Amino acid sequence: MNFNAETRVNEIALSDPGARRILEDAGVDYCCGGGKSLHDACMRANVPAEVILEQLRKNSRKAETGESRWKQAPLAELTGHIRERHHGYVRDVIPRLRGMLAKVREKHGTKHREIEEIERLFGEVARDMQMHMQKEEQILFPFIDALERAASGQGAFEPPFFQTVRNPIYSMMKEHDAAGELVRQIRAASNTYHAPEDACATFQAAYQELEQFEKDLHLHVHLENNILFPRAVELEAAAA
Repeated sequence: MNFNAETRVNEIALSDPGARRILEDAGVDYCCGGGKSLHDACMRANVPAEVILEQLRKNSRKAETGESRWKQAPLAELTGHIRERHHGYVRDVIPRLRGMLAKVREKHGTKHREIEEIERLFGEVARDMQMHMQKEEQILFPFIDALERAASGQGAFEPPFFQTVRNPIYSMMKEHDAAGELVRQIRAASNTYHAPEDACATFQAAYQELEQFEKDLHLHVHLENNILFPRAVELEAAAA
């Protein structure tokens, strides 16, 4: 696919896993800000769009991957994957990271005041994500799964209390934006996850975990915003 500065970044991310890695490594938001042009997304990431375009031109990976198969796989498989892989990861890492950040603050907080801010920001995104995932698992995902069953003739389509799947999707995408902004603030406060020279092993490990949390969030939101949600909207329109 030929990309230019006006190509939307979610289109680039969907095209190829290698392209997504290029965006990830450059700090270009392709999930929450996926509707932006490459030019605008690069402006926000403070990276020249021409550099990204050149890397994309050199990227020749064409192999079929687990990520690309979600464009065609049953939606119930995708919602199950998100629950098990991403929701499971978030629930597992939250208490671990909270404990690590508290330990780092106690030992290094006087000298490195940024730790208190990072701990506060992570606590906020952790609370938001826990409520967000609960709403998806109890309301949105079950409806999408039922919608797919109805479309395949395994049940009747019943209009939901929220009228259309677009309504909870809109709410989930707004929450994705909020989580993404908190993570961007954590990235900035942590000097792009570069621990200071006097950092202990726990300090360094906490920054590594925070960076992994951000990468997982990006893929998590990408799968929902750019694949699951558009497919669910199309399926509802067909069923109705």
